[in-house]
Amino acid sequence: MTEPEAEDRKPQSDEARSAFVPPAGVVAQPAPVEEESSTTSEFALPKGLDVPQVPATDSEGSAFSTPRTYSAKHALAAFTPPAGIPRVDLTKDVPWQDRMRTMLRMPVAERPVPETVQKTEDEGPAVPRVLDLTLRIGELLLAGGEGAEDVEAAMFAVCRSYGLDRCEPGVTFTLLSISYQPSLVEDPVTASRTVRRRGTDYTRLAAVYQLVDDISDDQTEVSLEESYRRLAEIRRNRHPYSGWLLTMATGGLAGAASVLVGGDAIVFVAAAIGAMLGDRLAWLCAGRGLPEFYQFTVAAMPAAAMGAALTIAHVDVRASAVITGGLFALLPGRALVAGVQDGLTGYYITAAARLLEVMYFYVGIVIGVLVILYFGVKLGAELNPDAALQSSNRPGWQIAASMLLTLCFAVLLQQERSTVLIVTLNGGVAWSVYGAMHYVGEISPVASTAAAAGLVGLFGQLLSRYRFASALPYTTAAIGPLLPGSATYFGLLAIAQNDVDEGLVSLTKAAALAMAIAIGVNLGSEISRLFMRLPGASAGARRAAKRTRGF
Repeated sequence: MTEPEAEDRKPQSDEARSAFVPPAGVVAQPAPVEEESSTTSEFALPKGLDVPQVPATDSEGSAFSTPRTYSAKHALAAFTPPAGIPRVDLTKDVPWQDRMRTMLRMPVAERPVPETVQKTEDEGPAVPRVLDLTLRIGELLLAGGEGAEDVEAAMFAVCRSYGLDRCEPGVTFTLLSISYQPSLVEDPVTASRTVRRRGTDYTRLAAVYQLVDDISDDQTEVSLEESYRRLAEIRRNRHPYSGWLLTMATGGLAGAASVLVGGDAIVFVAAAIGAMLGDRLAWLCAGRGLPEFYQFTVAAMPAAAMGAALTIAHVDVRASAVITGGLFALLPGRALVAGVQDGLTGYYITAAARLLEVMYFYVGIVIGVLVILYFGVKLGAELNPDAALQSSNRPGWQIAASMLLTLCFAVLLQQERSTVLIVTLNGGVAWSVYGAMHYVGEISPVASTAAAAGLVGLFGQLLSRYRFASALPYTTAAIGPLLPGSATYFGLLAIAQNDVDEGLVSLTKAAALAMAIAIGVNLGSEISRLFMRLPGASAGARRAAKRTRGF
């Protein structure tokens, strides 16, 4: 026996054997030869079951391609409205605000493909830069007090002008966001920006509107670089009016408001001095970094102190008119109108935040005035709550005072000089309507205020559409004479004299007047659309947000 045969006959050790080696005498079956790995799955079809496969023309498929299980023979009947599918005609002869608002209020699937207005590079628009430019423009508009829907319309106009059609802007009180999806199979690009500082400068607001109008105009070519340059110039521009001129305008506003409620020359001077002192104290607090709540609290004290001091000194003047005039310069009418407008147009989160801000401002004013009135009553100031019943009917003086109040308010809002005269006349018309309805027609002050504010909103929207600009410079200052300064003061005075019930009734009346102003301005702006040619006119009516009604 040879040596290899002996090795084969030797018993193998446990390490040399394997559990997968067939034992001696068992013939192993050859494994089937497969071209690829035979990995199976529980979802794989069993052998012998043949399913006919339809050859696919597109490897990936599309959301717009016909499904494989679709059969035209058994398809359901398509639904078509009786009047047909409306065609949206985005005419070029209407302001871009109305065109973009129409786009925002329609479903995404029904929006027409945009016609790119501005030229871009051959490889397509620079998406990150377009989104950044859009957010910066929206930031200036939101910080300037513009409504959420108008901010979204401006952002939408900028994106579509540079060729980004699948974009969705979003606006809240402090956050701006925008999302762009290149196609149905690509990931969306999202950017956001936080608004941390707010300032009232309607000159800057008008410049931003002009920039958006040029970008959305097919006759004007504005590149991305040019848009950034103009936006930087807008941000760097100084306010048109100096700080001391603003202080003098605050005094003029308070003096004019005191004349509206029955004051004379002494009351005018006293109210103006108190308001200017409060404005300077507010500037000092702002320089120290104190929040606006404390600025309003401090600014409300000097006017109340001036009225209490005149009463203690037994000067024969209407102290209520002095304090009321000082309150007129502090009431946040701009924020109130913007908050109510956001709520009426469906932006409830932004509206709630704006109204909460207004409530904090009111609380600050209440605290400042109540502190002074409390100490004034303790020192012997004979402040008469029944003075609210002494109506003052001096049409000539009151119309002149209302126009002066509107003029000073326009200066405080940093409006363009070209709009100051128009808004001043609008404020005089508003007070004339209020006086004719309330003093002559003996209609309730809430209804009279709502009608006058509606007329202000109507004129403001028509003027803004005529100039392709924002409506705020034409409406905000004009509602100044209608602000509920006297109702607020007499409510606070009643609370300071321990008549809480009467004070709450007066404060409720002030709140009702404020809401009437805001709703009237918004209703007037909506009515103005009836007189203008709007995009989508072929659809029969302007599209608006559809809300559920109990179901």
